[in-house]
Amino acid sequence: MNIFPIVLGLAVVALLAGFIAVGMYNGLIELRNLFRNAFAQVDVQLKRRHDLIPNLVASAKGYMAHESGTLTAVIEARAKATQANVRFAGNPGDPAAMNDVIKAESGLSGALGRLMVVSEQYPDLKADATVRSLMEELASTENRIAFARQAYNDAVLFYNTGRETFPRVFIANAFGFTVAEFFKVESEAEREAPKVSF
Repeated sequence: MNIFPIVLGLAVVALLAGFIAVGMYNGLIELRNLFRNAFAQVDVQLKRRHDLIPNLVASAKGYMAHESGTLTAVIEARAKATQANVRFAGNPGDPAAMNDVIKAESGLSGALGRLMVVSEQYPDLKADATVRSLMEELASTENRIAFARQAYNDAVLFYNTGRETFPRVFIANAFGFTVAEFFKVESEAEREAPKVSF
């Protein structure tokens, strides 16, 4: 009895299985890189938002001398959001870091919303050209953040679906491809962008 054909057949099957496993692994890498890149796009827009806030606060300070608590809350919320984004950017697959980003950005949105409400009491502030321009840029940035967040969530959906399908789930679990977190809004009130009309 000649065992050469059996050994050759087993070698071919093992080689094919290896190619399939490598293909699945590479596909998971590609999906993971896509969702990381999508977060990088969100991060660019969040940084733009964070960069606008100090200018807005500085412009509003002269008009809102009695509202220093509101202005301080915005600056503190911005600092927390910036720190959370830096932590998540260092490890975009970490669900705890994504939850920190969500909470920090929600806090920042809330502080900006309070600033907008308080600013309604200052007609001179509303008439200032610099403040009006900054508010328009902030409104535009909020829209860009929403679009970038949607693209990120789509990339996370593709990645999570790819890592959970059979037989990729075995490769994903073996090589530590963890589930990615969606960038979700925590409450219904936060689903609306802050009103920035002047």
